[in-house]
Amino acid sequence: MVALRGDGPLKLGGTMAVSVAGAESNVAIGLARLGHTVRWAGAVGDDEAGELVLRTLRAEGVDVRDAGRDPGAPTGLLLFEPRLPEVTRVHYYRAGSAGSRLGTDAVERAFAAAPPPRVLHLTGVTPALGAGARAACARALELAREHSVRVCVDVNFRSRLWSREDAAAVLRDWASYTDVLIASDDELPLCLPVDLGERGERGERGGPAGRAGRGDQAGRGDQAGNGDRSGAQIADQAAGLLNLGVREVVVKLGARGATAYTGEGELHRPARTVRAVDAVGAGDAFVAGYLSALLDGADVAGRLERAVTTGAFAVASRGDWEGAPTRAELGMLGAGDGAVLR
Repeated sequence: MVALRGDGPLKLGGTMAVSVAGAESNVAIGLARLGHTVRWAGAVGDDEAGELVLRTLRAEGVDVRDAGRDPGAPTGLLLFEPRLPEVTRVHYYRAGSAGSRLGTDAVERAFAAAPPPRVLHLTGVTPALGAGARAACARALELAREHSVRVCVDVNFRSRLWSREDAAAVLRDWASYTDVLIASDDELPLCLPVDLGERGERGERGGPAGRAGRGDQAGRGDQAGNGDRSGAQIADQAAGLLNLGVREVVVKLGARGATAYTGEGELHRPARTVRAVDAVGAGDAFVAGYLSALLDGADVAGRLERAVTTGAFAVASRGDWEGAPTRAELGMLGAGDGAVLR
């Protein structure tokens, strides 16, 4: 979709920067910059905004031959409204957009192309757009199973797109197809059976845990959990997902880093220290790094290391994907403050 980014309250007007955004496209660009072959099976309107999306993805090395152009619906729009140094309000205009009418034909074309994908990446954003998009995601999961393709799901719950109840109804069905589940700590209950999920959403005193309006704002926690839930609660929910057949549960903890849970145990990696500029897109950058290392055959420790590194690049840069590193740049965070690389 197209993204417009202002410098202050939208009601006051002013200039806005035009770019491209979207969880899946952000991950696609992040992987392409790291040298991987990436195909994006989405939908845009048959309009200038859609051409901007496709042109940008092509320029970043993403294969968009499976993308659809919908002459009957516009390309989706996203407005970023910075309100505080670490808080940005996000406004979605995606109802009735081309993305909401994504059809199963797009994903079928993607799987029919040779070679078949090694990984299918989905997020919880696309099914929130409408029934057509949900059906396309369901078909993609079926095809992944038929072709023995590994599935990665980033929950990416957005409260302005759908309710927690509606999200859970979809994501709980997805769990049985998922190999790698990536989520913030407050999103884990959305993927668990009702009894386990409800238990996990209660705090120590029975109050609701999890952040209200997570989809409404993006502060330093675009990839973050709220930090008020115990490690034991998170580990218990991760174990529940592993028991459902998920092979890896990766919990994004924002400034505290991330923890991966597998059948062999759990592993934590602290966040990389950088000067925070803009956290929007950091979660997608984290996912791109994790999947990149997975495709390279790295172990869980190596996957987490690359994920927190790519996430740090995003936090230190403005924009959703503009600061995503190339493979050659991954080591730059080791340079000292003020370093000039010649």
